[in-house]
Amino acid sequence: MLLSFPNWIIHIFSSLEWLAASLLLVRYGRLIGRRSVTILGLSMLPHWAGSLSVLAYHITTDTVPFLLDLSEIINLFGSISLLLATVSILKETKKAAPAGFMALMGAIMISGKPQSWLGEDVFDAILQLSSVVYISFLIVLLVIWRRNRDLFSGLTVGGFWFVLVFISVTVFCMYLATEVRGYPTLSHDDLLHGSAESLLSISNLMIALGVQKSIRNFQKRALRDGADGRIAGGLKAPPQPF
Repeated sequence: MLLSFPNWIIHIFSSLEWLAASLLLVRYGRLIGRRSVTILGLSMLPHWAGSLSVLAYHITTDTVPFLLDLSEIINLFGSISLLLATVSILKETKKAAPAGFMALMGAIMISGKPQSWLGEDVFDAILQLSSVVYISFLIVLLVIWRRNRDLFSGLTVGGFWFVLVFISVTVFCMYLATEVRGYPTLSHDDLLHGSAESLLSISNLMIALGVQKSIRNFQKRALRDGADGRIAGGLKAPPQPF
């Protein structure tokens, strides 16, 4: 096994946190009666399946490149699903779209990556396309949050954006591990690998905690509105006798 026990714990918890965030979003969408939000939660499941493929790749001590390629293909479809789900939510908003909105588009190049079964060119193309789609999803999510800050917690939105920090740090750690420290791949440098993966665990935890916060806030508002309704009903003048 290339990964140490603490590193395995980080990877497993990161996967479970993303799954928990997905299920919480599904529950939240049902609570507020927004099918589009429920679909957003379900759209997170492909990325979770991709994380399982990465775990399987590490179980094989990074000797089956197809599992890594499979995870990237799954993540591409997952990013597309997230983008389509947020676009659907955006269409439900009643405010007009901002006149001057600049979209951030970028491609993330990964150096020192493991060997790809699909070939380096195809692997790079999948990574870059997936990155562009995910960034587009982040932009749409940010627009939704700016229009209606009661729908999603800022912690949830920040957690999705924090994934970019994880990716950037992972790219840097790959460079350090392969070019500076002389390891074949990042997985062989347990310290740098675990440090980078811990950032993904933090981002996933932020998403899950943010959705849980939104659920609590909705439940509090529902209780308050119900209490206000009962008070208003109690203040009505009693019927006058004939």
